[in-house]
Amino acid sequence: MSDDLFKPKLPDAVASRRPLADRLRPTVLSEVTGQPHLTGEDGALRRMIASGSLGSMIFWGPPGTGKTTVARLLSGEAGLAFEQISAIFSGVADLKKVFESARIRRMDGRQTLLFVDEIHRFNRAQQDSFLPVMEDGTVILVGATTENPSFELNAALLSRARVLTFRAHDEESLAELLARAEQAEEKLLPLTDDARATLIRMADGDGRAVLTLAEEVWRAARTDEVFDPDGLVTIVQRRAPVYDKAQDGHYNLISALHKSVRGSDPDAALYYLSRMFDAGEDPLYIGRRLVRMAVEDIGLADPQALVICNAAKDAYDYLGSPEGELALAQACVYLATAPKSNAVYVAFKAAMRAAKEHGSLLPPKRILNAPTKLMKGEGYGDGYRYDHDEPDAFSGQDYFPDKLGRQTFYDPPERGFERDIRKRLDWWAKLRRERGG
Repeated sequence: MSDDLFKPKLPDAVASRRPLADRLRPTVLSEVTGQPHLTGEDGALRRMIASGSLGSMIFWGPPGTGKTTVARLLSGEAGLAFEQISAIFSGVADLKKVFESARIRRMDGRQTLLFVDEIHRFNRAQQDSFLPVMEDGTVILVGATTENPSFELNAALLSRARVLTFRAHDEESLAELLARAEQAEEKLLPLTDDARATLIRMADGDGRAVLTLAEEVWRAARTDEVFDPDGLVTIVQRRAPVYDKAQDGHYNLISALHKSVRGSDPDAALYYLSRMFDAGEDPLYIGRRLVRMAVEDIGLADPQALVICNAAKDAYDYLGSPEGELALAQACVYLATAPKSNAVYVAFKAAMRAAKEHGSLLPPKRILNAPTKLMKGEGYGDGYRYDHDEPDAFSGQDYFPDKLGRQTFYDPPERGFERDIRKRLDWWAKLRRERGG
């Protein structure tokens, strides 16, 4: 006997009712909200369509900003076949099938727009597999990613695609989405003005999230019930961010975290880190800031600091939230308790200033290779001393441009690992003086 006989039957109106976010999905580009720089009258995508020529693109931006919707609408307005795959669920075999289907369509005179969600999750070899079909026009690739393409995608792939940035929705565009939802549902949200503002903050720039929250409110509300901010938090079981990521609270907390780490106070650092997690801050943003602290404030006083911060970022990628947050907390405590040094940071800024001021000076010919007879005749490489052939593997020669003279940018302190670096530099300085370098 079929198991279906024992399944409860839902009323047709309930069973067929699609989520609000799906029902309000735009049907033309002009209905897309929050991305006027792309889909507005003078937006980049509208200009591409008007020119009659679309190229491969990478859509980069946070969740709920319309990347998938825009790709689908783009294919329709350009008259292209639309194929969609996800890098999470697809492998090489799936890609081959999609490419073959696109080749068959191309032979019939129709091009394919291939939308790849989470494209950064494909490995390097899988990313390379797109190159031939992009180059011969079999597909127009549109990849979507929430991660920085410069770090997550192959240079070869990026060189063949234009990166378009999708922005998180601002309060105005989220309010517009709520107004559309009320029009579609033919009823107002049972919220006070303050609660409505709280709901918008809860969505945190995500258009899909604001519509999902609105749907939860309508489901929960009894007849004539109106929710204030506290009531809203109770029914949706989600806190509004303590701060707006684009406003002062965001920068205040990350500044407090950074200064607590720099000041070697692990307890204060953990407090501000926890506040940022609690406020809904993107953990990968926090991870990036910890990496910056490792190179700016710890530097070579503890070279393991950078390694540990990168490992924490990878651990978060692997574990997700909330388990992965502990890895970032561990990195935060490590940084706060590590010896501190900004010597490399200071040296780099000084070297950059010197490079800008003296960028036209040529390196001394003695340290340049002479791959041709002409260059050898011009004195390239003359007088160069190979350090490995010298006593102590140190020649002591000057590598700066002759007109600039020797400069000192890096001055390591007597702390942590840099204490050993300082000893080496002092030893080499002594040998340089003795050998007249």
